[in-house]
Amino acid sequence: MKYVDGFVLPIPKKNVQVYRRIAQKAGAIWKEYGALEYRECLGDDLEVKGAVPYKRLLKLKRGETVVFSWIVYKSRAQRDLINAKVMKDPRIARMGDKMPFDVKRMSYGGFKILVEA
Repeated sequence: MKYVDGFVLPIPKKNVQVYRRIAQKAGAIWKEYGALEYRECLGDDLEVKGAVPYKRLLKLKRGETVVFSWIVYKSRAQRDLINAKVMKDPRIARMGDKMPFDVKRMSYGGFKILVEA
């Protein structure tokens, strides 16, 4: 069964292009090791009525927006193998520890697919 890693993070709008360059490189590495899909999406329509807006959920500060991301794998076992290889890859290490967002405010988790249409 396919498995998904999901991420939601607040990012200063001024850092979006820096993040995009990092994400493009990271996505290529994840796919090289076997990820089926890698997506990084930038917030656009975030004030939807009738739901908890991301702005409130993430306690966005002035000048921030949201990145919503996911990586799809063949299975959880494949995810664990791929992530272990990615974390050992020197290209990831060269990206540095300094991310253009507050890592402590990022939400992350692994998900079993409930419905695939």
